[in-house]
Amino acid sequence: MSYIREQLPYTLDAFEGEELGERYKGKVRENFHAGDEIIMVTTDRVSAFDHVLGTIPFKGQILTEIANFWFEKTKDIAPNHIISYPDPQVLVAKKAETLPVEVIVRGYITGSLWREYEQGINGQYGFMLPEGLKKDQKFDTPILTPSTKAEYGEHDEPIAREAIVNGLVEESVYAKAESYALALFAAGQEWAAKQGLILVDTKYEFGMVNGELIVIDEIHTPDSSRYWIADEYEARFNKGEGQKMLDKENIRQWLIERGFSGEGTPPDLTDEIRTALAESYIELYTKLTGQDFHPKLGDVKSRIENNLEKAGIYA
Repeated sequence: MSYIREQLPYTLDAFEGEELGERYKGKVRENFHAGDEIIMVTTDRVSAFDHVLGTIPFKGQILTEIANFWFEKTKDIAPNHIISYPDPQVLVAKKAETLPVEVIVRGYITGSLWREYEQGINGQYGFMLPEGLKKDQKFDTPILTPSTKAEYGEHDEPIAREAIVNGLVEESVYAKAESYALALFAAGQEWAAKQGLILVDTKYEFGMVNGELIVIDEIHTPDSSRYWIADEYEARFNKGEGQKMLDKENIRQWLIERGFSGEGTPPDLTDEIRTALAESYIELYTKLTGQDFHPKLGDVKSRIENNLEKAGIYA
């Protein structure tokens, strides 16, 4: 994939766009608030352990196209915020009053939950995990492990359901969010299985629009979800080997191997790891959607500006 290396100098690190509205900069997205709409520009930035590390070629395009794929596929399960899709890295969405928690659904014990469990941390979500679990073991049924929604640069924290409904979110609203999350996860797992993948875990964000609870942000992307290769799972699990991953956990493991897990200064991303991560994201895209990936080459910022102007959004 020589085109990945050719794209390295053209990745989108930031998008100012002051004319679009009030700007909110997240770890990956630039969100512009314009009336009752939000223009969501997905950059090529990659973050891990609450640190922005650099950029990955085509990452913004892949995240946006996968999110749009899933929002369309699941709109009958849970209403979402999508209005239009003027560019491969831009979604125009309804402005919602965001719930202050993220709803995380896990089908397996892995990642941060495994790292906590291995250290003896248990009960932080208001229930106890059973003793004797093994890394990457499947739960009998998916579990919910919500977290607080931290500001940029701060850490999300585990939170129990009781604490959420006793002051943060009305119980009936949160119960509906839980119901939506589990239904979306079930649909995601079912589709992933058909594509030879396992949807391991994922996070959902919700908001209120005119009294209605809707799904916001993104769903089932490699930034918000963990995916494994299905036909390798059993053998790797039985041998105690790590799973073949097609998601952001690859960059977390790369950092951990270099002694970084959130504290101090992260190592600089090499062009080799940037290219390898792009290849992983593209592999997931093709497997998950069943479609070829059509990379948009060249200067991303100029293309976005041109497409927003054509859509009458950016004068």
